[in-house]
Parts: sequence; structure tokens; C-alpha cells
Amino acid sequence: MATNAERKEHPISMRLPAADIAMIDRAAGLRGRSRTDFVRDAAVRAAEDVLMESRLIRMNSEGFADFMAVLSGPATPVPEMVELVKRPAPWEPGYAAKD
Repeated sequence: MATNAERKEHPISMRLPAADIAMIDRAAGLRGRSRTDFVRDAAVRAAEDVLMESRLIRMNSEGFADFMAVLSGPATPVPEMVELVKRPAPWEPGYAAKD
């Protein structure tokens, strides 16, 4: 008698409007992915974001004091970000598209 192996994948079924399916299919096609892969990846990324937002960070009072000192100190400029904010926006005069 054969024993049932534990299932590694579980199906999820959704009812979506045709417009949503069309948009998902178009986006999946642009990424070269199947609808299933695209939706799975999007759902997993969204779930990870939610879980990371709700994650509790614990530290002792000394670690918290160090953390607050860093937050209260002066910001260190990032040269690439400084250059980026100095560039004109596409709708501003002087904008030149970069390759």
C-alpha cells in the first residue's frame, strides 16, 4: 500500500475581473514570467514587506542610547544622492536624458 507523501505545494484559487487578469498577464509578459510565477513573487514580496514592518526590534538600554545618538547626529551626505537631487527633472529646462 502506497503512503501519501506530504504535499510540497498548495494551490490558491482567486476570482479576478478580466481587466486585472489582463494587466497581470501584460506585466508578467514584460518580465518574461508566467502568470503564476509573477503573482506568486508579487504576493511573497508583499507578505515579506508586511512581516518586516511588524517586526519587533529589541535592544538593551546601552544599544538604544547608541542608536538614538546616531539618529540625532548630523547626516552624512551620499555623493551620488547629492548629484541626483541637483539634476533637473525631465520637465525642467536644462534636462538632458542620460544613456
